[in-house]
Parts: sequence; C-alpha cells; structure tokens
Amino acid sequence: MAKTANKASKNPKKTAAVGDLFAGIDKAPRAAAKSRGTNASSAGEAGYTAKHIEVLEGLEPVRRRPGMYIGGTDEKALHHLFAEVIDNAMDEALAGHATFIGVEVGKDGYLSVSDNGRGIPVDPHPKFKNKSALEVIMCTLHAGGKFDSEVYETSGGLHGVGVSVANALSDRMEVEVARGQKLYRMVFERGKPKGKLTDAGKAPNRRGTTVRFHPDPEIFGTKARFQPERVFKMTRSKAYLFGGVEIRWSCAKELVEGTDVPDKATFHFEEGLQDYLAETLKDATLINPEIFTGQSGKVGKHGGAQWAVAWTADADGFLNSYCNTIPTADGGTHETGMRTALLRGLKDHAERVGQGKRAAPITSEDVMVGAGCMLSVFIREPEFQGQTKDRLATADAQRIVENAIKDPFDHWLAGNPAQANRLLDFVVDRAEERIRRRQEKDISRKAATRKLRLPGKLADCTNGQAAGSEIFIVEGDSAGGSAKQARDRASQAVLPLRGKILNVQSAGKDKLSQNAQLSDLVQALGCGTGERYRDDDLRYEKVIVMTDADVDGAHIASLLITFFYTQMPDLIERGHLYLAVPPLYRLTHGARTFYARDDKHKDEILKKEFHANAHVDIGRFKGLGEMMAQQLKETTMARSTRTLLRVRIAEGDRKDTAKSVERLMGTRAEARFEFIQERAEFASDEMLDV
Repeated sequence: MAKTANKASKNPKKTAAVGDLFAGIDKAPRAAAKSRGTNASSAGEAGYTAKHIEVLEGLEPVRRRPGMYIGGTDEKALHHLFAEVIDNAMDEALAGHATFIGVEVGKDGYLSVSDNGRGIPVDPHPKFKNKSALEVIMCTLHAGGKFDSEVYETSGGLHGVGVSVANALSDRMEVEVARGQKLYRMVFERGKPKGKLTDAGKAPNRRGTTVRFHPDPEIFGTKARFQPERVFKMTRSKAYLFGGVEIRWSCAKELVEGTDVPDKATFHFEEGLQDYLAETLKDATLINPEIFTGQSGKVGKHGGAQWAVAWTADADGFLNSYCNTIPTADGGTHETGMRTALLRGLKDHAERVGQGKRAAPITSEDVMVGAGCMLSVFIREPEFQGQTKDRLATADAQRIVENAIKDPFDHWLAGNPAQANRLLDFVVDRAEERIRRRQEKDISRKAATRKLRLPGKLADCTNGQAAGSEIFIVEGDSAGGSAKQARDRASQAVLPLRGKILNVQSAGKDKLSQNAQLSDLVQALGCGTGERYRDDDLRYEKVIVMTDADVDGAHIASLLITFFYTQMPDLIERGHLYLAVPPLYRLTHGARTFYARDDKHKDEILKKEFHANAHVDIGRFKGLGEMMAQQLKETTMARSTRTLLRVRIAEGDRKDTAKSVERLMGTRAEARFEFIQERAEFASDEMLDV
C-alpha cells in the first residue's frame, strides 16, 4: 500500500479527489462548448431526432427483452414456456371443455402439449379481417379469450401474452386445431407465421389443440433442452390440482434412461391435493395420521378453494400454493388467509378445552413450522406480481380462503379431540422453543461483550456481521494477551479459556450446565446448543481453536472438539470449526528466520534452507503466550500467511465416529488404555500429528 501511495503522489495527474471528479464532470461540457462556439448545444440536440425513436412491433419486444416476460433465459425461464402452454390446456379442462391433456417430450428437443377442448378459434378475427383468430392469438401480445369472464370464469392466463411469448421464444412452433370436425395447421418461426392457416382435412373423431414447439437456441443457448425430470414433475402437479382431468405423459426412452422418470404414464388423481400431500409426506412421521383436507365451492369456479394439511414431527414445514392451477412460489394473500384460519381455529380449540392461556403465545409461524400444506384457489381475474405470476396480490383471496377453511377446521378439531390436543401440544412446544430462541438471539453482541468483559475474557471484533468474522479460542490468559495484540480488531475476536475445559462426553448434564467456561463460550457464539442450535444465529463465520503445539495443547483441542461434536454437531457439519497450526520452533541464522510446526518440519527446514555447517539458533516455544504478538500474527493468525485445518466428521458410517468419540473421551478409562496400547509404536514424546 505504501508503494502505491508514493507512486501516486509522484504523478498527481493519475489521482483525483472525489470533489475534483465531480467538478470535472460539470466543467468538461462547458469547456468543450466554449471551444466549439455557441452552437454546440443546438448541434447536440440535432444529433437526437425522431429517427432515433425505435418502435418494436409484433413479438419483437419479447425477443429483445425475454426477462421481462419469463424472468430470464436460464433453465427455469426455459421451462416457463412449457408452463404457459400447459396452463392454456388446463384452463380448458377447468372450464369443463377438456377431459384429458397430453404432454410429450421428443428426442429432437421438441415439446408437445395437446388437449381435447374446444380448440383455438380459426375463423377470421373481426378486427384483423385478413388474419385468423389463431394467428392473432399466437402473434399478438395481449390477445386471447381470458379477458372475457363469459369464456373462462377462472383461468391462469390473464394478460394474453403467455402462448404468444412461448411462440416468440421458439425457433419453431407448430399448432394444430381440431374444430368442427376439421383439422387446421399453422407453423411459426421465432414468432412469425411461415404461411397462412391451412386446412389439413377432415377430423371427425378429434377435437382440441396441439402445440408443438422447440426453444430458440439464439435465446436460451445451443445446449438448452427441456429436462424430462422437471417437465414430468410439473405435469404431475397439474393433475393433482384438478381431479377432473387425466394427463397422459410420454417421453423418448433414451431421454429418461437411468432416471426415475417413466417413458409413459397416466395421471388422474380423484382426491386431488390429498393424494399430492400423502405422496409428498409418505416417509415423514405425522403428528396425526389423518390429513385435514377439504374443498369450498366448485373447482374451477370463482371463489373455489381446495386444501390439504398435515403436521410432521421430523420434517420442515412447507406451503405449496396455487391460483387457478398456477404455482405461486412466492406465496401471497391466499397463503395469508390459510395461516390466519389455522391459527384462529387452533386458538379457539384451546379456549374450548380450557387451555387458552397456554396457547396465548402461539403465532401463525408456530402453527406452520411443521405443517405440510397444499392450497389451491380459483379466482376470477386474479392479480399477480409480474408476468411469471410467482405471487398472488388479490386482496379478496385472503377472505375467500380464510372463510373457506375456518369452519371445516373447527369441525375437524372438535370431531377428533385426541388428535386436536396432540396437535395443540406440538404447536405450543414450537412456540416455547421460538420464545427461547428469541431470548437467546436478543443477547446482542454488545450485551455479550458486557457479560464477558472480565480479565482474560472475550475481546470482540468490531465487525457486526458474521460473514468474514472469526473467533479464536485460546488456552490461558497469557496466550490470550498475545492473541489480542496480534489480531485484526475489525474481524477477529479472542476468547481465552483457563486450562483444560470439562470433558463433556463423560460429564453429566448438570456439570455441563454449571460450567462457567463453556457457558461463556456458548454465549459468545450466540447460536445455542443441541436442538436449539441455529446456524443463522452464529456470530462468527469461523470458530478457530488455537492451542499450544504440544501434547497438552492437543488434549485441550480434543476436549473442545468433543464439546462441539456433542453439543453443536451442525457447527462442524457446516464447516465453521477450524484448528490453528502454531509453530513449535523458531529457526534463525543471521537475518533469516523460519518457523517449524514440529520436529519433522524442523529437520526439513534445516536441510533445505541452511548449509550443513551453519550455526542455526533453534528456539522452542513453550506456549503461545511466550510468542511475541508479531510472531503470533505472522505464523498463526494473519490470513495471508497462516495455516488452518478444517475439522470434519469422517465420511461413511457416522455410528463409527460416535463409537470412537465414546471410546476415547467416555467414562471407560480401560478403553482409552487399550487404544494407547494398540498405537504405542506410533507414539513419541512431545509429538502431535494434527
């Protein structure tokens, strides 16, 4: 940094203060205008005229800015094209005009969606007399039948841009319409027709629409392909959402070899979301075996709602929601209605059974934490945030869902008192855990520092974020003093511990809870222990055990690792725990200095760096506390020169790891003695194999 500053100071033209830069921005145009004369301003205006205003027609805006319509050009956006096309077929089914939908993924990269609905109109459009309605729908933004509630009471397509966007972003799209016992065909390339609508002959036993398309490599890249696994999952989810439709799946065999995806399948789920949830939670342990499910209104009609809810004891909760069969990944008002209904219903049950006070702290977060939920609503002209429809914004949806679920949930709880009480106990436990976790989290960094501001205790860093910060756990006040001087105060904290900590593997819970040093450590880290461990609450990105490079130091390190393994295993699993590697020797000859980790490393340095006859001064560090702060910084703490060993749990059978910890650190001394005897030949005095 000093060299850079000196070099810059010698050449003032290359440096400028912020104020000078802004001043230059203001002065440059004026100076240039002055040199050119007074007509400079008018000349600049003359260079920007009406001819520079570009008007994009047809589907060209989609091709120029695909992200505005499908969220980007990645794999998710690519599969959004399929979602737009199958949504049209689902709208026909929900309206009662189609009973089956076909989805086919071809080895040539084409994807085909068909239905037996009414078929897209092919007669001339009244506004565009020389174009068929099919061409207008496929090639014009904001054209479609979803604007008229008499055609579709509820639908996923709202803006009239879905299938036309898919057409614009496909290098080829083929559309067949069977309507009025006749078959019509039209082909498009990159959103433009390759000719007029053609009459392909009679089709007396066929009706509906088939759309076959191939994503444009100019938009998505030459390697972009529809993924059978993803399309299969999206297809099956549609069948779950409407039990009145049958979806037939087909895929080229070579595309699904080695996967769990079949080349042919038929989906028809009469129980709808209940079947969906039962399949999703088939391996989970349910709090109650019965799924709370129901339906309000008619599926596909305005105000209709379907739901299925089950609570699990061993899995994270989730809420998959849909509006008019469109997945709303980011939730929305309908999800708010469900949460409110379930919370109020459970609190009302608690009041009925005399446990209102116990249930008072419950929030919707507690109700949903272990709940697996499926929710599907049908609303006329819903409002979404964005064209990709990831979040429902219709205010009325909250009322519709809340009213639909509240009474059925009350009846379900009243009709199953044993299950209801079991569920109440489960949710109350979640609430108590949340409150405990919040109390732990409320111990801010400042509060923790005040708590531990004692001689030889926590010296915290100034960085308020976990990212980039680290805490060194050192043995003894002497080592702690050196470490505090050597650290980077902005990002490195130091917590000295006195001597050897408690062996938590052989100690009881009472001793563990009463141990002051471990309590200080847990409080400094801020993430809790055991089941209450929360990685998001960990106050440092790295937790570094820094002990002397001798047998005693190795013992202390093993005790600390045992503590983390038994009390905070996730801290190790997520890669937060490290061992520092301080030197054991300092080798000096003249102006040259080297540091060695152990005897073997010392011999290597002597052989490689010094002449055989050189008189090398070899100093052995008795501990970290005897090292100068600058030496400790250079060798062990500075990020640019130090060595860290990440602690990992051995791959393979975790039971073997647990047995090893119990054998070496447990209450049976004879087990440790056996271990030492088995490995006696590998041991030597003062040796530590890190």
